[in-house]
Amino acid sequence: MADEERPARALPAESQGQAAGRGRLKGRRILVVGGGQRVVDAETDPVGNGRAMSLLFAREGAHVAVADVSRVAAQATADLIASEGGRASVITADIRKPDDVQRMVEEARAALGAIDGLVLNVGVGVGAHGLAGATAADWDAVLEINLRGPMLACKAALPVMEEGGSIVFISSVAGVTAGSRLPAYDASKAALGGLMRHVALEGARRGIRANIVMPGLVDTPLGRLATRGRPGRARTPVPFGRQATGWEIAYAALFFMSDESVYATAQILAIDGGLTGIS
Repeated sequence: MADEERPARALPAESQGQAAGRGRLKGRRILVVGGGQRVVDAETDPVGNGRAMSLLFAREGAHVAVADVSRVAAQATADLIASEGGRASVITADIRKPDDVQRMVEEARAALGAIDGLVLNVGVGVGAHGLAGATAADWDAVLEINLRGPMLACKAALPVMEEGGSIVFISSVAGVTAGSRLPAYDASKAALGGLMRHVALEGARRGIRANIVMPGLVDTPLGRLATRGRPGRARTPVPFGRQATGWEIAYAALFFMSDESVYATAQILAIDGGLTGIS
């Protein structure tokens, strides 16, 4: 039977965000930076990575501080957590501003009591395609958010994190393979690996781990917006034959956030349906 004739494989409950929590993060206090969600089409938007992680962590027993530049978006995520009986606090901060980042960490500690988990789910891609379309201003704007922002967050959070904590950076396969056609975006995601390894080095003495989850193509509101700007994105030949869901990225982050990965640090986990390993 030809591939196009094969019936679509049913997604498991985890991929659809329908699996029950199993207490894997019971008692944990986690700050999710970028835990809100952009609204592209409120009627059809799938869950984004940040919201999926925040919800999943709460389902698994964590108290979550949802931080976002948009208070409305962060509050919407917190409200969803509360509707499921979970605990969430809301923080508004702009990761481009050092003072905001410091305040964000202080507010998270106050709200949660302590921090033993940090997720950095931030990233933008702006500007015209290719080097010919790149400008110095666009380059600086992208690295300010995608690389300097996570550095500032780690600088503020690492000294006050609890021993045995975990830091998870959400990157992109654009950091290891050309594809976005946005030089600044690709470069920022590649450089995130260097930052992650340094954070892992500094955290090792206190058992604080730092790792990267590297998504491929994901069906999120931002992903759909990116496809509008570059329709060819939707035709990328993913070996699994589909894009990931935000929940599938969240479960990878859950692994790194839980004690199941207690001996894993300075690692990069690609969640891309085989895009970088098979294609």
